[in-house]
Amino acid sequence: MSTRWLGEPVARREDPRLLTGQGRYLDDLGRDALAAAFVRSPHAHARIRDIDVSGALDVDGLIAVYTWEDLPERVGRPLPLLIPHPALTHGRTAYPLARDVVRHVGEPVVMVVATDRYAAEDACALIRVDYEPLKPVVGLEEAVQGAQLVHEDVPGNVGAHLVQEVQSADGRAAREAIESAPHTLAFRLDIERSASMPLEGRGVYARWDGRDLRVYSSTQTSTSVRMAVAAALGLPLPQVEVIAPDVGGGFGVKIVHPWPEEILVPWAAMTLNREIKWTEDRREHFVSSAHERAQVQYVRVGFDDDGRLLGLDVTILHDHGAYTPYGIIVPIVTSTQLLGPYKPGAYRVEFTAVYTNTVQVTPYRGAGRPQGVFCMERTLDKIARYLGKDRTEVRAVNFIRPDEFPYDQGMTFQDGRPLIYDSGDYPEMLRMIKELIGWDSFERRPGRGIGIGCYVEGTGVGPYEGGHVQVTSDGRVHVSTGLTSQGQGHETAFAQIAAAELGVPIERVSVVTGDTRRFGYAVGTFASRAAVVSGNAIALACRKVREKALRIAADALEADPADLTVTDGVVHVAGTPSASIPLSTVAVLANPLRYAFDEEAARATQFSGAADPEKPPVAEGDEPGLEGRDYYSPIRSTFAAGMHAAIVETDPDTAEIKVVKYAVVHDCGRLINPMIVEGQIHGGVAQGIGGALYERMIYDQHGQLVNASFMDFLMPYATEIPRIETGHLETPSPLNPLGVKGAGEAGVIPVSAVIASAVEDAEGIPIDRMPISPSDLYALRVNRRP
Repeated sequence: MSTRWLGEPVARREDPRLLTGQGRYLDDLGRDALAAAFVRSPHAHARIRDIDVSGALDVDGLIAVYTWEDLPERVGRPLPLLIPHPALTHGRTAYPLARDVVRHVGEPVVMVVATDRYAAEDACALIRVDYEPLKPVVGLEEAVQGAQLVHEDVPGNVGAHLVQEVQSADGRAAREAIESAPHTLAFRLDIERSASMPLEGRGVYARWDGRDLRVYSSTQTSTSVRMAVAAALGLPLPQVEVIAPDVGGGFGVKIVHPWPEEILVPWAAMTLNREIKWTEDRREHFVSSAHERAQVQYVRVGFDDDGRLLGLDVTILHDHGAYTPYGIIVPIVTSTQLLGPYKPGAYRVEFTAVYTNTVQVTPYRGAGRPQGVFCMERTLDKIARYLGKDRTEVRAVNFIRPDEFPYDQGMTFQDGRPLIYDSGDYPEMLRMIKELIGWDSFERRPGRGIGIGCYVEGTGVGPYEGGHVQVTSDGRVHVSTGLTSQGQGHETAFAQIAAAELGVPIERVSVVTGDTRRFGYAVGTFASRAAVVSGNAIALACRKVREKALRIAADALEADPADLTVTDGVVHVAGTPSASIPLSTVAVLANPLRYAFDEEAARATQFSGAADPEKPPVAEGDEPGLEGRDYYSPIRSTFAAGMHAAIVETDPDTAEIKVVKYAVVHDCGRLINPMIVEGQIHGGVAQGIGGALYERMIYDQHGQLVNASFMDFLMPYATEIPRIETGHLETPSPLNPLGVKGAGEAGVIPVSAVIASAVEDAEGIPIDRMPISPSDLYALRVNRRP
């Protein structure tokens, strides 16, 4: 294998197309299609008494109106619970259109199809739904009281409850270790609700030809949408195609599937035998997609004079919104990734996931990790403050040492596999981040503070991904994989892997993702898994192709395959450059032909003399063509890690918080493309700063989202994001052939913890709730005054 392309900062190949308006997003498709729109509930909790559609029937351009009662049994079932878990004892999912009861503002009640979106929206406005309002359950405190129920058959609003516990080395349980520790602390932490805001909302476009159904969806998992649509509509899987075109951001909200619209739009296309498209508007995204983050954490910790953790007990209340389509992955990740790069002594974590009459909660970039890191890093900062020690010193004394890998944390991770860290060097990362931010030389003054946060991220979760690689007779390499792309640079990184494995110029490699016509089996793009799982699958497929290419070339060159190498797309005998054959010719020879359709093809025809007449043209167990397919299924997750640090300044009058410097050290194993990794980190940090200082979903007592627009839901501009200094550490993973770990969510994970640490340092006020706005900081200042 050539290493020429791995580790190189190759410019992203997809960017020129996307930046010059040549992208093909969902709304660019189906310009002649009918348009769908939805009547959505204005109530957080209500019983549906009646739906009167008569007022909409005279709207010009109206094609059809559907309520739940119009749906066939198979289509009208509750949507699937994607990730069941034994602790999820009361999992509940929504109907595609509300049946009898609505449980959050924005839940779809009626679907309208018209000649265009304007007519569809006009019809929606004329449909009258008679609701009997019910008292909503809003917020964690109200949910756990259980006086009102979101689902009548879910006692106490508790959907799930899980406890995991790891004893200390001397066999003590966490609570016993805490009670006997020299020092103890107890406190509460809060993380508020937020949401991803991709540039492009969700969207579905479907067409039916009487036999086959083609669906385009702005999704992170085209193959899973395909299976869900086939199951819901009763179609054989080969008759369903799902394609993810260019996707303008996902961040987790588009890994959920099937959304109601992903079932309803294809069903209506089949029913009406017309092309139909629906694209989400921004308000719909606020009130009908998914949110994340909201948790309350109760922490008790015991530690010694050095700040070493002896026992840690964390109780988490997790707001799951109205439904649990994605199971309890978020609180599981919080409770396990909370441990970070540390040895906690004895550890007990308990979480309760409760229903509220708010938009459902599913993974958003970081997927529970920001909450867990906030918990652990705030804990270590409090220990340092209590003991009067430097915050980095307390972290260092608790690190897992490099010689302790693989390190078993004794817990079960989100993939159902043991939480075993594969590799890392946390003391070296701490040294690097302190140097990058200037920790030891930092000059403190009122209103100026420095903060730090460390994390470990489970990446590359299974169960598998696949790759197909084909070399055609023009010498081009075509790579396809089933997972989707929404900004990660897959076209570049996967091309680098193929170029390195096959010894070809990267310019001759093309990559297709997210098209079930090209690759039918996949899981999806989420949880920082693409490079680990699909990257290794593509590498393995390339190795099959390379092995076959060398075998065929050896016959043509009358050489031993072991003596052959491939450089710049040419197979040659080592030490004898003149004895060579282009890979394009090898591709021709790999496909015995009867007909010559061009000069190159003539080399593989039956009278060319290229084949041994004593052997069949295609050897037993072989296939025509120079191509290979393989899958990679990880035994368990790889664990990337990182450390962030920031310097902030707080205004003494306005309480405005400004991040003036930010530094990141990241370890994602072997780097495929450092430029892409840095881009992912920078984007994640920007998203993290948004979550720390600006972004929050605010519900009133009636379950109304009061800031459901970009006028009220704040996001950082480029002017709020400082220059980000980045350092890389490579500790290759021993778990996969490429030695890589994931990087996609790294930037966002510790940011709230880092900003809280820095603001606390600047103000001398405990910061136990995030996000923190100038108003929040001002209130803390006022409450501190005597």
